[in-house]
Amino acid sequence: MRAHARWRRRRSLRTRLALACTAAVTLVALGVCAAAFSIVRYELLHQLDLSLTQQATLVQQQYRNQPPQAVSGECGYLSAPACTQIVPADPAKDPSAHYVLPVTETTREVAAGHRAGYYTDITVSGHAARMLTTPMGTAPPGAHQAVQVALRSDAADRGVRQAGELMAAVAAAGVLLAAALGYAVARTGLAPVTRLTTTAERIADTRDAGLRIELPPGRREDELTRLAGSFNTMLGELEQSIAAQRRLIADASHELRTPLTALRTNAELLARADRLSQAQRDRASAALQRQLREVTGLVNDLIELARDEEPQPLLEQVRIGPLVAHCVASAQDHWPAVTFTLLDESGERTLPGVPARLVRLVSNLLDNAAKFSPPGGAVEVTLTAGGQLTVRDHGPGIRPEDLPYVFDRFYRASAARALPGSGLGLAMARQIARAHGAVLTAESAPGGGALFRLVLPGRG
Repeated sequence: MRAHARWRRRRSLRTRLALACTAAVTLVALGVCAAAFSIVRYELLHQLDLSLTQQATLVQQQYRNQPPQAVSGECGYLSAPACTQIVPADPAKDPSAHYVLPVTETTREVAAGHRAGYYTDITVSGHAARMLTTPMGTAPPGAHQAVQVALRSDAADRGVRQAGELMAAVAAAGVLLAAALGYAVARTGLAPVTRLTTTAERIADTRDAGLRIELPPGRREDELTRLAGSFNTMLGELEQSIAAQRRLIADASHELRTPLTALRTNAELLARADRLSQAQRDRASAALQRQLREVTGLVNDLIELARDEEPQPLLEQVRIGPLVAHCVASAQDHWPAVTFTLLDESGERTLPGVPARLVRLVSNLLDNAAKFSPPGGAVEVTLTAGGQLTVRDHGPGIRPEDLPYVFDRFYRASAARALPGSGLGLAMARQIARAHGAVLTAESAPGGGALFRLVLPGRG
């Protein structure tokens, strides 16, 4: 049993489908052949029974009111005239002639009217025959008789046997055809699955996510083609994810190279502190601390970007108005040369989220606006009752060619390359917004400057 179970587990899907199709078609073929055989057999026997009935009717009409006798005792012919005899219900009234057809107690009961007529298969003179025993009908007063009529059934039996042989041959051919069709159906129907399996195995061997499954021409919308299309879509997303990961690693390596080089230079410089003056040592130490903070901030930003969704245990209902007000106040302290104004119309609106991450989102938008604002410039923050937060500055704005890339990691426009930062702030802001179900967009503000629009989910 265990070996059989292991063999079943090792069978491929194609084999199982072919066997299932073969079994289904085989059952149908056997059922049809069995039904056809039953119909042919019934019709042949029914025709023989009709002949017997006709013969019995003729005897009843021709030998009415006649004493018991053997009307015809010859059963060597394949058709009429049939073997015929009249049997009384009382054995004492039997004629002295020998009956050629078997007479039993049941025959007497039919003659006496205690039993209905019946058909039976017998052998007469070494030949197979079929016999009808039925009441005689009108007879002399006080005489109860039965008529027995028999015809040889060789032809009917031969026809039944030939029909059985023919149906068996048809069933065998049907089984072979079912096996061939089952294999063809399994091979054709599972072709997309085979291609999918082959592609998956090649991807596992080569680790090349750029491979795709070849779809049939015309793009038939069946389940297997949709599966192959979905698998291709998944491979495309995987390829983009791998490419984005590689770009992130390459960009992070590039961004870390400069501060790490500066760190090593200052560390080597401080290693020869005995050759430096106190002022030089102080400058090198301050530069080293600043660069350490930059590298630490960059690494923390990369860790934040690596997180795709917010931890469920940290989610809570956050009031948007007080959170934005806190961020604006903090930004004002950090950027004293820029004026921040807040118009809050949100009321008691709340949002399920992580407070620290939402603070980071709003702070990044405010820091970006302040960084591009001129000294004495203003940053206008508006929070509407419909759940929309806008941050507008009056800086140089966003050039049309830079607009599609402002949320890319490490992307810095030509106007921002001289400013501090790593180019991760807006990318992190959009990721946090998406993780909270919000939509963050950027556009050029009317009259100059940049406008960032955050549309919050829900209705508050």
